[in-house]
Amino acid sequence: MVSGSIVAAPFAAGAQQTGKVYRIGFLLGGWPSDTGGVAEAFRDGLRDLGYIEGRNITIEYRFAEGRLDRYPDLASELVRLQVDVILAPSTAAAQAARKATTKIPVVLVTAANPIGDGLIKSFSRPGGNVTGLSMSVEQEIVGKYLELLKEAVPTISRVAVLWNPLTAPHTISLKKADAAARVLGLTLQPVSARRPDEIGDAVAAMSRARANGLIVLEDPIFMVVRVRIADLAATARLPAIYGIHEHTEAGGLMSYGPSLPDLFRRAAGYVDRILKGANPADLPVERPTKFELVINLKTAKALGLTIPQSLLVRADHIIQ
Repeated sequence: MVSGSIVAAPFAAGAQQTGKVYRIGFLLGGWPSDTGGVAEAFRDGLRDLGYIEGRNITIEYRFAEGRLDRYPDLASELVRLQVDVILAPSTAAAQAARKATTKIPVVLVTAANPIGDGLIKSFSRPGGNVTGLSMSVEQEIVGKYLELLKEAVPTISRVAVLWNPLTAPHTISLKKADAAARVLGLTLQPVSARRPDEIGDAVAAMSRARANGLIVLEDPIFMVVRVRIADLAATARLPAIYGIHEHTEAGGLMSYGPSLPDLFRRAAGYVDRILKGANPADLPVERPTKFELVINLKTAKALGLTIPQSLLVRADHIIQ
């Protein structure tokens, strides 16, 4: 297994100086060579709080490498190491961690439906050993995806939606997207993929159905293979919008949604409070507060698109 440690700046004034070296377990769905910047953001958050590798903290990384069925074994390994906190960003990672332990605190970052998935009792009082942050906003902004995509590509008429039937909130997102599509005069075409190896067939199905636009719902599986999704969409000449900017940086046309680095920096605050004695059962689960619109002009050019100035001036970040 792969493990690692963080390197941090000198002690912040408020950090505890107990002499104890805390150990954090970090469950990631991808590979050590590609964490999408989230591990760095988490380390930055810890550094701001005064944690120094070798003095008061160590991080044990475990990577599922695209196989989420490995999470239970990886979580059990972290429990055997007796880590002080487990950072389990996604629903699948958190479920595996919670099954492995009811005593070690578990911090969420991107779980979309933590109540429905049985991870917490409520946002205000989680009630167990799981707390953190939730990305349960997609159902509220999926209509915005369609509006932005239509503004960027006024000629679109049939929009495919890549979704994962194993991700419960996607069912709600599809219903919201369908209602928004009718208002905008668009036809929606849901296409599912449960595993990375199903992505190619899914995009092929979109092409056969003559889709001329694409929404990719947020999912850990899709995040792991974001470069492949962007490449397939480009080959199929499908202008696509995503929920997080890492997809756009990987070659997607545009994205609108929460900032993942911001969420992981905030997760460091949960870890800090727990290490200082806070009970995760009493720490409210927070939702995203920072949203960003990112446009990839290089991809737009490759697709033969001219993005309207009215959209460009609203972008938080433009990839040239």
